[in-house]
Amino acid sequence: MSEEKSKNRTWARWVVLAAILLGAFLFTGFFGIGLGIKPIMPEVFLPGEKLSETPLFGIPGLYLTNTLIGMLGADLVVFLIAIGVYRGVKSGKMVLTGISGAVEALLEALQNMTEGTAGKYTKIIFPWFAAITLLVLPANWLGLLPGVETIGLVHEGHGEYAVRDLGSIGDLKIQTIWDESGEMAADAHGEEAAHATAEDTHAEEDAHAEEHHGASIVPFFRPVSTDLNFTFALAIVAVIMVQVVGFRALGWGYLTKFFNVKYFFSKPIFGFIDFAVGLLELVSEISKILSFAFRLFGNLFAGAVLIFVMGSLVPFFVPAMFYMLEVFVGMIQAIVFGMLTMTFMAQATQSHGDHDEAHA
Repeated sequence: MSEEKSKNRTWARWVVLAAILLGAFLFTGFFGIGLGIKPIMPEVFLPGEKLSETPLFGIPGLYLTNTLIGMLGADLVVFLIAIGVYRGVKSGKMVLTGISGAVEALLEALQNMTEGTAGKYTKIIFPWFAAITLLVLPANWLGLLPGVETIGLVHEGHGEYAVRDLGSIGDLKIQTIWDESGEMAADAHGEEAAHATAEDTHAEEDAHAEEHHGASIVPFFRPVSTDLNFTFALAIVAVIMVQVVGFRALGWGYLTKFFNVKYFFSKPIFGFIDFAVGLLELVSEISKILSFAFRLFGNLFAGAVLIFVMGSLVPFFVPAMFYMLEVFVGMIQAIVFGMLTMTFMAQATQSHGDHDEAHA
């Protein structure tokens, strides 16, 4: 058994080393330079791009998009993490190791934060805090995998780049898009040096313009956190559950947070102030949806654009530094989203009795 374990560990080390080397080559741009592919600026879209024009299950408006595939990828990662933790706990080990140990440490830290903020309502609030964090974290980090947002369908007739054939696997044609502006300029200069007339040059440019219509890539996979639909949906769920937790803790008295008319007639001045403050609380509660959604979307989308820009300007080594930055940004944004949800839920459980006693 010991020899078998030793072989398995050796095999695992070689796999990890190969993955690190592959990531280093892809992140630093060695493969692209070796193939003679010039880095280009990819097109940036806010909504998810459709991979098929046929609606899914015949439902109008429901299409297979690259961000939907990103959502399924994040769900799959969470599912695999759950299986790994379950197997680790089922094995009866006193101390979990590997992925199971890392997840246990993360959940323990989240639970401690919840207990320090929510107190006796920890059992209600902690599952939401943990679920949001464990979903958003892989959703953010999946965007850092090699090939994400760079491998997809080549759409000719849309965009500003030419198409280059790299080969084929059976009936599958492998292509890339590339910037031909530099080669066109060199060709034009060579033709002028070869005493080509101006009329011939214009005729050739017109013929090339008719032949080339441009191309772009619609990636197969795109991080779902860069789609505003996902961040808005998650924000709506979080804000609705804040209200649910508030009702569970305070009952119908929770509504006095927004519509406080207790002193409206007995103490008109204080009553009017309380009523106005309640309306502001209602507006603030609705605005949390915007705050949640745009905070996560803005940070992740800006990070993706930053990597695109740096990869097109300085493709050698520099993008790797920004990938490391995005690792921390993705982790911080996942924890911040979950922590804010937890904090708002804890605040919703607090009674407003102390505020009312101040006017007594």
